[in-house]
Amino acid sequence: MTSFRPLPRKRLTALASALTLASLCLAGAAFAQAQAAPTVGILIDVTGMDPSVKPGNDFYAYGNGGWMKATEIPPDHASWGIFNILADKVLKETRTLLDEAVQQNAPAGSDTRKAADFYASYLDEAAIEARGLAPVKPELSHIAAVKHATALARLLGEQLRADVDPVNATNLWTTRLFGLFVSPDFNDPTHNVGYLLQGGLGLPDRAYYLDASPRMADIRTKYQAYVALVLKLAGIAEAEAKAARIVELEGKMAKAHVSREESEDVLKANNPWKRTEFSARAPGLDWTAFFAAASLDKQPMLMAWQPTAVAGLSALVKSEPLATWKDYLSYHAISRRTGVLPKAFGEARFAFYGKTLSGTPRLAERWKRAVAATNAAVGDAVGQLYVKRHFPPEAKGKVQAMVKGIIAAFNQRIDRLGWMAPETKRKAKEKLSTLYVGVGYPEHWIDYSGLTVVRGEAFENIERADLFEYRRRLAQLGNSVDLSQWWMTPQTVNAVNMPLQDALNFPAAILQPPCFDPNATPAANYGSIGATIGHEISHSFDDQGAQFDAHGRLSNWWTPEDLAHFQASGAQLAAQYDAYRPFPDLAVKGKQTLSENIADLAGLSAAHDAWLASLGSQPAATVQGFSGEQQFFLSYAISWRTKDREAQLRQQILTDGHAPAEYRTDTVRNLDAWYPAFDVQSGQTLYLAPKDRVRVW
Repeated sequence: MTSFRPLPRKRLTALASALTLASLCLAGAAFAQAQAAPTVGILIDVTGMDPSVKPGNDFYAYGNGGWMKATEIPPDHASWGIFNILADKVLKETRTLLDEAVQQNAPAGSDTRKAADFYASYLDEAAIEARGLAPVKPELSHIAAVKHATALARLLGEQLRADVDPVNATNLWTTRLFGLFVSPDFNDPTHNVGYLLQGGLGLPDRAYYLDASPRMADIRTKYQAYVALVLKLAGIAEAEAKAARIVELEGKMAKAHVSREESEDVLKANNPWKRTEFSARAPGLDWTAFFAAASLDKQPMLMAWQPTAVAGLSALVKSEPLATWKDYLSYHAISRRTGVLPKAFGEARFAFYGKTLSGTPRLAERWKRAVAATNAAVGDAVGQLYVKRHFPPEAKGKVQAMVKGIIAAFNQRIDRLGWMAPETKRKAKEKLSTLYVGVGYPEHWIDYSGLTVVRGEAFENIERADLFEYRRRLAQLGNSVDLSQWWMTPQTVNAVNMPLQDALNFPAAILQPPCFDPNATPAANYGSIGATIGHEISHSFDDQGAQFDAHGRLSNWWTPEDLAHFQASGAQLAAQYDAYRPFPDLAVKGKQTLSENIADLAGLSAAHDAWLASLGSQPAATVQGFSGEQQFFLSYAISWRTKDREAQLRQQILTDGHAPAEYRTDTVRNLDAWYPAFDVQSGQTLYLAPKDRVRVW
């Protein structure tokens, strides 16, 4: 559910706790207290509302004001809300499964044994402490042995890894010069191709290096202090001077990077470069040595997602001193693996990335980090255990029925678009008809037989898992696309849309209370999980997804007039979000969040239509004093119930494709049905005249 990334669109990015979370969930009365467990069948948490607020002035506060006042963010979280509560529940369930796997001593080489050994190794702090820096020393020695530019290029190629999120990268490859994304070809979506992506930064985004404000300057100062501390802890001489040079180098990388907004423009990303052209198009790096070391030397073509960044980063390889590059690589070799190095390293990293960048007071417990790491390394192995115990078949059937109804509603909405030409409608409906919707778990599990996991080798297990995933992705290059391929594990509380695959994934973990409750009213379920389903469907038709046809090909299937109307509506919605200002010095970025905002609006509209259709000729029941319309919209508002620390919220606004939760709630002001449901009148803060309400799909 994110803005275009380039293909999957995750519903939310991972928060500082490194746990993937989601929202748009059904709120129950059990959430009146932050730590409460979900209660099946409860509809509206009245105690979490604030009836003193007029819905038309602040609908988020009306639905969530009481909860916001009563709730404290747990010390190991940067944010807290309904989705976090569900994620914590799933985390505990997964912990139980892994603890049992450790105890049962599954057969050697089995997926369950690999998950158990990985988890147990990560938990064994005493063994990690005893090994000290020994696990990372081979890589440090390898870096130290680099004597010339060709050797540096080989090393950079050896470090290349794959990830699924080229716009909002994870630490898997942001601290590597480039990243590789393997996905369907923009121009031939029947086959996979590699996309080369900008990387190399230790801070979340180029803005952290280029913004001259005192706040950002202070973050850079603290980051440099962290870099120096890591080097000192590792016993590396001249730590302060080297840290200064490392941060200066990253600053030059940031200048070479393109902005997030530009990265999300897929038309600018469609740059097929022949492998043999890289040396001319991006001089500086020995590309022959790089590609050979990265096992890409047989690929005839790679996509340069950010071509100017590829060229700029390549030039830096030549222009910057070799010694600086070696210091940079040594620092990141240590910093990205602090979780499996002695405790002092992990505490140092958290002090900067947790406290400074996200405002989180306390490091998450070791078991939580162990579960997250195991999910990242062998997620499908854990997922098979999770589905077997926690995902009943009846839940899958009910969600599939909702998906069918919302797709039908979206189809009917296309029919009713007065501004869209018949030919454009036909192609839009053709695209809708080809959607692959995965519910619960993948049809084919990842085969981990090629991955070695050794009990007691926590550091090496992560290294091998990253390399295993990279090689698994490499094996897909040039091959036919598997439209049923999943990009999330079943135990992930999230959802995703992949426009190139024309596919959606709804993992098992999100298909339970409070996000989906089979005992709740239809209005509540459609306002929560229904909006999630509609959101993901709509991503295929947002400002980025709408550029792909029914076969996942980057293709303009619009008439010029229809495209102009669609883009004008998007600009109107972007302007609406530009006006939201969480802080006096920082506003929401309407263009950066446009994909998500379009998906919210179209998805909520389609879910509302599907809910009405599900009633047939029967009126919606009034429950707890709320009409069906009120239940629908309140469930949507409560689903965004979130409280953020200031540092985390600022980071989200700068780097994330999602608007803050309270402003996503304000999507309702564009739906006509919301106004009579809560008697919203002209003059109230959220009121929009009918002509000013954005209507996209």
